[in-house]
Amino acid sequence: MTTSIDTGERRERPRDHVRDQVRELHDQTPASLVGNLIGWAVIFAMYRGEAPAQVLWGWTALQLGLWAARAVLHWRWPGEQADMAVLRRWRSWWYGLLLGTAFGWAAAVWSFYGLGDSFHTLGLILVVYSYCLGAVALLASQFPIYLAFLTMVLVPTIARIVLDSASPYHLELAGILTLLFLVTAVTGRSYRRAFEHAVELKQRTETLLGQLRHEKSAADEARRDAETANRAKTQFFAAASHDLRQPLHALGLFAEALRGKVQDESVVNLVNSINSSVDALEGLFSELLDITRIDTGGVDVRPVDFTLEEVFRKVRLHFEPVAFEKGLALTLRGGRHAVHADPVLVERVVRNLVSNAIRYTDDGGVLVGARRRGAHVVLQVWDSGRGIPQADLDRVFEEFVQLDVQVGDGTSHHRKGLGLGLSIVRRLAALMNAPLSLRSRVGHGTVFMMELPLGRPPRAGAPPASLRANPMLTLDRQLIVVVEDDAAVKSGLEVLLKSWGASVIGFDTLAACRQWAAAAEPAMLKPSLLIADYRLENGASGIQAIELMRSVFQPDLPAIIVTGSTLSDLEAAAHRHGFHLLIKPVVPNRLRAMIAFKLNVR
Repeated sequence: MTTSIDTGERRERPRDHVRDQVRELHDQTPASLVGNLIGWAVIFAMYRGEAPAQVLWGWTALQLGLWAARAVLHWRWPGEQADMAVLRRWRSWWYGLLLGTAFGWAAAVWSFYGLGDSFHTLGLILVVYSYCLGAVALLASQFPIYLAFLTMVLVPTIARIVLDSASPYHLELAGILTLLFLVTAVTGRSYRRAFEHAVELKQRTETLLGQLRHEKSAADEARRDAETANRAKTQFFAAASHDLRQPLHALGLFAEALRGKVQDESVVNLVNSINSSVDALEGLFSELLDITRIDTGGVDVRPVDFTLEEVFRKVRLHFEPVAFEKGLALTLRGGRHAVHADPVLVERVVRNLVSNAIRYTDDGGVLVGARRRGAHVVLQVWDSGRGIPQADLDRVFEEFVQLDVQVGDGTSHHRKGLGLGLSIVRRLAALMNAPLSLRSRVGHGTVFMMELPLGRPPRAGAPPASLRANPMLTLDRQLIVVVEDDAAVKSGLEVLLKSWGASVIGFDTLAACRQWAAAAEPAMLKPSLLIADYRLENGASGIQAIELMRSVFQPDLPAIIVTGSTLSDLEAAAHRHGFHLLIKPVVPNRLRAMIAFKLNVR
């Protein structure tokens, strides 16, 4: 590519140089014409009473004729984009008229030198030499023609002075003028070099600008390709998440239904293992999709004032059984503090940090605490785990980094997974402009700290209802309508709900649900709860199912939307339509707790 550009530059440079020359000559012609007219007026006024009339008027006719020809040539300027032959012809005419003007000034010296007194002689030489100096800016970039102009004006002038033997200092004056001739020629040569350097810099700048435009165009194209690939990746994750979560969700439902039908302890243990595996896979999906949503700008920050007790209650509900299973104490302190932040993002940060702390702690416990520090509240997650080496404190926030930590018996611990949890924490903290830091000592534990702006305590009122599950939940005499287009998920959900004592009516399409609702008698048949998938057949949604059932039966019919996609912004829709949202795969305990909350079953 460089070779082709250089070749093109060498090919275009002569043409560009000619165009630059012609444009410069044309641009400076008006000033040159004005200067020549002034010079003619000065000489004419000086020698009007000193020179013979026929000589003075003859010289005037010559100068004005040349002046008029140059004016006409300037007026007939073809434009710098004209054909190269036209430009060269215009330049040749300009050169010819210029040399004619030089002859006119030399003729003035030969015609008028020696007439009058010393004032006239000095004035004549100054006027003529001033045009030689003026030609530096006009012609020095075209040195040959400049030198020709200088020679045609000054050489005859010097010769005329040498021949004037009547003047006592004519040779000295001729010598001075010869020295000025050489100095002016050298000045013009230096000016030409400076001009050529400027032209070269201009051409190099234009070449670099062309390359920059080309590279920018390539960069823009690459950026568009990257954005397209990024959108494709996001769409792939969304589709993959939805499609892969469906069988996992069904697997969890079937496993939980199986638990209620067998008493064999070994089978129960197998069911527990299945549920643990489903939960682990759900965690991997969540990590991947969280990273995708954050990097593509799909996470909006909505700060509000809230107390951390709301977050701590959910964290305790989710992680207390996990900590108890490992023999760890999960302690939460400082929930009374109010902060101004996004409660959803704060909860996701705390959940990731607590999950990480429990995973890498074998003895002792995990403490989640909050304390006020000036205009901020410092949220901390402490653990008594293995700790992080100083050299790895920054690396733990990088994607796909999992430390191979030595434990007390000399063995190493390396968790299977993606290593995205702390990377998600860092991204979420950055979105909220919440400074994040950590301290750690190997063998003693780690503390993560995040600063949140101090908020106003909310108005006094009843705290949010807890979603604590009742392990002995019974749904006797409860009619639950299920709308789910995946046959395995629909079947698993029906089996599980019936095992809890509920009556279940299931539909695999919104159309079938609408047909049933139209034929039902609301006075005789009152559903207690609707559970619907978000994505249904032919672009229909679970929200349409909610609107349908509420229009037929009761306006405040409790509803739960279950979806396998975390990329849809359903939180706002849930608030508008008054339903709760669960993300597949739904752990049966979580589903049971949600149903108990919606039906107010104790």
